[in-house]
Amino acid sequence: MSAPLRLVALVSGSGSLLQALLDAQSAGTLPAQVVAVGADKECTGLERARSAGVETFVEAVRDHADRGAWDEALAARIREHAPDLVVTAGFMKILGPQALTTATFVNTHPALLPSFPGAHGVRDALAHGVTVTGSTAHLVDAGVDTGPIIEQRTVAIAPDDTEETLHERIKVVEREMLVDVVTAMATGGWRVEGRRVHIG
Repeated sequence: MSAPLRLVALVSGSGSLLQALLDAQSAGTLPAQVVAVGADKECTGLERARSAGVETFVEAVRDHADRGAWDEALAARIREHAPDLVVTAGFMKILGPQALTTATFVNTHPALLPSFPGAHGVRDALAHGVTVTGSTAHLVDAGVDTGPIIEQRTVAIAPDDTEETLHERIKVVEREMLVDVVTAMATGGWRVEGRRVHIG
C-alpha cells in the first residue's frame, strides 16, 4: 500500500477548512496526512492544528525586508515538510514564485470562478445580482484566483440572503468539496493539460 499523500496546509484565520481535513484524517477517510500547518500570523487555525498534534509554523511578512524575502522564507519552511500537496485553506496572502515551486497548491474560493475573484467573492456575487454562486477548487498560480479549475459546486442565492448567511452556506459546500478533491487527488493522482486538471 502506498504512503498517504503528504499535505501542508496554510491558514490565516479560523481554520474551518483545515478542520474538515483534520476530521476526515481522524476518521480514516482521507488518504492523506496533514504533516504541517503554516500561517502568516497567529490564528485559530494554528490552534486547531496543535490540538490535533500537527506541527505548526508562522512566517510573518513583517519579519522580512520585503515580500521577496518572505516568499523565500516561506518556501524554505514548506520544503522542510516535503509535501506532495499544499492546501491554502483560507490563507490570505498571495504566494510568490519561490513558494509556488515547492509543490502543487490547491485553493478553494467562495464563488464560481472566473466570476468574482479576490477577497470579496461572496459580497461581489450578491452585489451583481446573480441567482447562483458556489465554490471553486482550483490550482494556485501566480495570479489571484486564476489557476486551472479542478471542481465547482453551486449554491443558490435566496432573495433575503446577506453576505453572512450566503457565506455560511458556501462554507459547508466548500469544506465537503475540499475533502473530496484532496481524496481524489491522493487516490488517483493528477495531471494538468493547459487549463484542464485531470484526476485519476
